[in-house]
Amino acid sequence: MTLRGRKYLIKPLVILIAAMALEGCISQTPDDTGRYTAPIGGSPVISNETPYSTALRCMTRYTAQRPLRIAVGQIADYTGKNESDNSGRKLTQGAALMAMSALSKSGVQLVERFDTSVAEMELKYANNKLIGNDQPQSGDYRRIMAGSIPGSDYYMVGGITELNFNIRSQGANGDGGQTTTNGLKGSASASLYVMNVGLDLRLVDTNTLQVVDVISYQKQIIGHQIQAGVFDFMGQTFFDASVGESALEPVQLAVRSVIERAVLEMTSRLYRIPANACDVNIGTDNDPLADATDKQHAVYQQAPAPAPVAAAHTTTAMKEEKYNDTSRQEPYRYYSSPDASDGGLRGRVD
Repeated sequence: MTLRGRKYLIKPLVILIAAMALEGCISQTPDDTGRYTAPIGGSPVISNETPYSTALRCMTRYTAQRPLRIAVGQIADYTGKNESDNSGRKLTQGAALMAMSALSKSGVQLVERFDTSVAEMELKYANNKLIGNDQPQSGDYRRIMAGSIPGSDYYMVGGITELNFNIRSQGANGDGGQTTTNGLKGSASASLYVMNVGLDLRLVDTNTLQVVDVISYQKQIIGHQIQAGVFDFMGQTFFDASVGESALEPVQLAVRSVIERAVLEMTSRLYRIPANACDVNIGTDNDPLADATDKQHAVYQQAPAPAPVAAAHTTTAMKEEKYNDTSRQEPYRYYSSPDASDGGLRGRVD
């Protein structure tokens, strides 16, 4: 075969080999599992943790001793930021669900107030005698009992109020190479940028609608990008190669971290958990994400663990005990730090 013939034969062979390779990945008939192809991946399902998850779980031995019920209301995204291609919101719309998960980690008794559509439909069916009991042949139906739904003592509401892009960025880039037309040339660049998210939460007494605790937190998010490339001629051919790497701290995970930090502090104050109760504590050097102001001021008083609550110790009596506790009457000194810098808005449980 001549050189010209081999030249025109190579291209169809390459295309045929590529098609056969793709045919091995996708089949026109399903396999024994009912699939045309096997999906890639295989990452295991893991717990969605933040630096505060361990401390939240540590609080369960304290929250279990105090029969307080908390409901979670609307924690909406108030930033108003949408994707430029109109594909949706930039921040999660599930902040309330994150708060519920955080409260559950800490062992707090939750009552559902966020989505009661199923319960309301069941109540409607029961009211119309459409739902039977466990023995339908008896002709009995589910009865509506007064007082069967427990009430909440407090509820948590708020919202994601800040999303600031590119608070500060910095970068460097350079190009170099030989001065000849076909000489070796290269380029390299690196950049860093920082953004942040902010959250405002409040804890409200359900009976009196008194706001007993307010927290406003923000967390910065960092991203970076590195890229390098080279361009050169090699005889009658040339090559252009580049490599790069970019990473951005997960924005939605940052929202979860801020929520868990706020829930940890609110719950610790509400249940009067001592500062040395867990390995990770707000206001101490062990707090993984604490700022300088948090470490300057201790949030909690050093106190022994609360005694077990008797069964007859009702929620109302406990709330009266909390309000009459003189150790909780002093306001928190966290509205500003000694150097007049903002230390973050924190409320009080008094």
